[in-house]
Amino acid sequence: MKKVTINNQVLPALGIGTWEIGDDPKLRDEEIAAIRAGLDAGLSVIDTAEMYGNGRSEELVGEAIKPYQRAKIFLISKVLPQNASRSKMRQSLQNSLQRLQTDYLDLYLYHWRGMVPLSETVSELQALQNEGLIRSWGVSNFDIDDMQELWQLPEGQNCVVNEDLYNLETRGIEYSLLPWQREHHIPLIAYSPLGRGPKMGSTMMKNEAVLQVAEEHEASAYQILLAWVMQQPDVLAIPKSSSSKHLLSNLKALDIELTPEDLQILEKAYPKPERKEPLAIY
Repeated sequence: MKKVTINNQVLPALGIGTWEIGDDPKLRDEEIAAIRAGLDAGLSVIDTAEMYGNGRSEELVGEAIKPYQRAKIFLISKVLPQNASRSKMRQSLQNSLQRLQTDYLDLYLYHWRGMVPLSETVSELQALQNEGLIRSWGVSNFDIDDMQELWQLPEGQNCVVNEDLYNLETRGIEYSLLPWQREHHIPLIAYSPLGRGPKMGSTMMKNEAVLQVAEEHEASAYQILLAWVMQQPDVLAIPKSSSSKHLLSNLKALDIELTPEDLQILEKAYPKPERKEPLAIY
């Protein structure tokens, strides 16, 4: 099973994403069952945010993890930019903890940059960590210039991770951001590792190269796309999985080892960037 180390914790390189989970009451039982199926199968990372469904995702996660030993779950949530100030962040975190029915987060992320000075946000994140309300903190939707600015702050180098959009057809961060993160030992959490589907213009699921590699491994296109993301060093993939069947199917990707020939086929279909591109954000 592929692994990633975040804040000195060795974790499966596949996590449980919860974007858009918790929005439909009719799907609640199925979504809770999916999270529990993942935990039962050995996954430990659950990624959520106060923004997701205005807290409904956190509430669902809180219910889903009730039967489990808290110490075995690596729980991530995120603070919105408008709440990332000295005056608001503490209450925002307390609200998240209440919805999640826990007294600490393993990782708290600044969801994306807003109007609050970065130095103020970092100072408050560090204060919350020092109090033990969060075990570590990181950022999300940061590009290389954001990370370089962060690194110049007195406590900026305490950041343990950056979460960005990353998948086979969206590789812009490979040009400069990923190399910088690897040089500075900052893992990447890859959201939307399967893209956002045909409705959002994704072509990957039906791409001939992806299907060819999938056939070689007796796997699905989804599994190959996840395996490609997780084959990158220090990358944790967090696909949304709202059904147990889908989530358990994703698990096979942890054991797929893509060959140099496989990677060449995929590279030809979706080449890496040759110049700096704007940071992709969903």
